Amino acid sequence: MRSASPGRLRLGDRVTFEKRTYTVVGLTGMRVRLSDVHGTGMLIDQVHLQAAEDFAVLGAGERAALGSAALLDHLPEKVAERALWWQHHLIEILTGLPPDAPAGAGPRPEYDPACRSLAERERAKAAELTALGEEISARTVKRKRQRYEAGGIAAVVDHRLAPHASLLGRADPRVVAAIRQAIAESVPASTRTIEYARWRTGRILAAEHGEGLVEMPSRATFYRLFGKLSGGVHVTGSARTRRALADQPEGPFRYEQVAAPGELMQIDSTPLDVLVQLDEGVPGRVELCGLVDVATRTIAAAVVRPTTKSVDASLLLARALTPEPMRPGWSDALKMSRSVLPHRRLLSLDERLEHAAARPVIIPETIVCDRGKAFISENFRSACRTLEIIFQPCHPRSPAEKPHIERTLESVATLFCQFLPGYLGRTAEHRGRNVEAEPLWSMLEIQEFLDE
Repeated sequence: MRSASPGRLRLGDRVTFEKRTYTVVGLTGMRVRLSDVHGTGMLIDQVHLQAAEDFAVLGAGERAALGSAALLDHLPEKVAERALWWQHHLIEILTGLPPDAPAGAGPRPEYDPACRSLAERERAKAAELTALGEEISARTVKRKRQRYEAGGIAAVVDHRLAPHASLLGRADPRVVAAIRQAIAESVPASTRTIEYARWRTGRILAAEHGEGLVEMPSRATFYRLFGKLSGGVHVTGSARTRRALADQPEGPFRYEQVAAPGELMQIDSTPLDVLVQLDEGVPGRVELCGLVDVATRTIAAAVVRPTTKSVDASLLLARALTPEPMRPGWSDALKMSRSVLPHRRLLSLDERLEHAAARPVIIPETIVCDRGKAFISENFRSACRTLEIIFQPCHPRSPAEKPHIERTLESVATLFCQFLPGYLGRTAEHRGRNVEAEPLWSMLEIQEFLDE
């Protein structure tokens, strides 16, 4: 039987169309969105719907908290169907009846509001959906129900699957590609202004597509696009920071898992942030070369030299394999006999440990280094071969492949260098006045303090 006033459809109405029963879940202009018992949605023109021979309005269903379904028109079909599927089950939780229930039907016992509390109905729905293979908890059902009551069907849409607006708006893809190229060219170059990047973008477009064939955006629009595309690149900032960021690994860097001392060790050198009194009697800079064990974080050896050469790197290996003797004036707390190391058992292996300091002797199995001349030299490689040590150089400009020694050498500045006279700071910006006029230590004295 047809409705007396078929032109007046409202949210929640139950209608028949093509021998099936649907619920009106959305009205947008002259289009109607229908949902059947399985939650499958359909968007149809209202004129075509009402012109169907078997169309009839069976009655007004539950309209509470249905909300607006206009958002579903702009969503992918699977996302909209999932939202309608949730709506079908949530209405049954709230009212006891699904939206497609026939007239005069009663609620199922587990969803009867007169006998079951809201929490019990939520748990029953979670159990029902889990039995259907959905693996949905009662907590998830409650959260969906709360969102549905607050915002209607739009609130239960899975926005992770919904399309998102582009951050670049309606910008010409050719202009975006040209800006990206200009940003890439700035990484190894000197720092310039955004105006230069704008000029360079125009030149790239003219070279690739012809002069004047691609319209450049306005100055304000270009600045907005440039700001979005250059985020985190430091195009107009520090060139050093820009190059360091570009050298970082593209994906998560995987560190080697080590468990035993000496299994993996890292070596590197860096200028020491302290002025020393050189042999000629003039102040000058020296370099610190260090070897760290990754498993125990032990500084196996560290030497101070005017410049790090291959012989100094080989000397570092020798010091790592040799017990450190106690020096006159050192505290008894630095003795190996006072440390947690098994002194008695080690003494039976090497008598030199009787008067040794607490620095452990670690035999390297693998050494990771950068491509500095001192480390890739034939002298250092020969020393590694003699000691049967695996020599593993890093990729060019990849400090992230030996992070432990990088961090260790940086820590020397804050844990050691800043307590010495002649401390320079890590950059000229942090340097004080007349540092060279302070009473400076010699290189041998600096080495003595570092060993202690």
